[in-house]
Amino acid sequence: MPFKVLATETITAKAIEADIYSAIPTEKVDGTCCYVTTYKGQPYLWARLDRKPNKQAEKKFKQFLYSLEDCKEFVWNIEEDFKPVPDTWIPAKDIEFSNGSPLPDENGHMPGWVPVEKNSKQHCWHSSVVNYEAEIALVLKHHADPGLLEISPVPLSEILEQTLELIGTNINGNPYGLGSKKQPVHLLVPHGAFEIKNPPALKQNDILSWFEGCNEGKVEGIVWHCNDGCLIKLHRHHLGLCWPLAETYLNSQPVVISFNRAKYDCDFEPKSLFHHFSNLDGQRFDRLQDIKFDA
Repeated sequence: MPFKVLATETITAKAIEADIYSAIPTEKVDGTCCYVTTYKGQPYLWARLDRKPNKQAEKKFKQFLYSLEDCKEFVWNIEEDFKPVPDTWIPAKDIEFSNGSPLPDENGHMPGWVPVEKNSKQHCWHSSVVNYEAEIALVLKHHADPGLLEISPVPLSEILEQTLELIGTNINGNPYGLGSKKQPVHLLVPHGAFEIKNPPALKQNDILSWFEGCNEGKVEGIVWHCNDGCLIKLHRHHLGLCWPLAETYLNSQPVVISFNRAKYDCDFEPKSLFHHFSNLDGQRFDRLQDIKFDA
């Protein structure tokens, strides 16, 4: 029987300790998590890869959970209980270590990353948003003008050691309606990029009303960025609400393409997103989901 996580009317001790009342609320973007850090001496995009238990260890772990409902006392054999990962795998920054080995979290997983190689088949959608020759990434963020989004190439060095969300046509069922099967569109969104301007009060009914009753509430969830670096996350599903939605706040906002091709001393491949977006430099679309490339 699968677990179902639901929100209660009580704010957790963790959230109070992190001072959620002075935290910055941001839109939780629905994609797959990425990370930018150094590889082969230059900034690289890394894809999320959790190291998970093998079948035998997972079975033991689940039996333990159902019998005691307390996984803190479960003892893992790090050498034998986990599936192998590529040699290039690195553990996530906030993971705990014991005797030099990373420890699994409360779900029995070890969050981590693998580098996205150029023309990678396994990570082809990740690969489509980076150009290692020009050392840039395709990023969606707020424009300087209020109420306007912007898609532009950003130097990987500027987002070094940041986490981002990869969104688009072939990610999580494409909740934002980007691109098409014939012409997929994928973009990176820095975590915390979209601050919520009119957030709800920290009461369950107020949050429910905000999700259901206003345009800004048409999002997957809220992530509160606390001053101590702690992230408090709330998903619509935690309140019994549906996601995805037919119309979302993100995909209904206007967007401008800012891509000065002359700045880059390399040729972009004709079928690449970099080539297509550079041809749209200066163009504005009424909604993010309206972006189309010329055939």
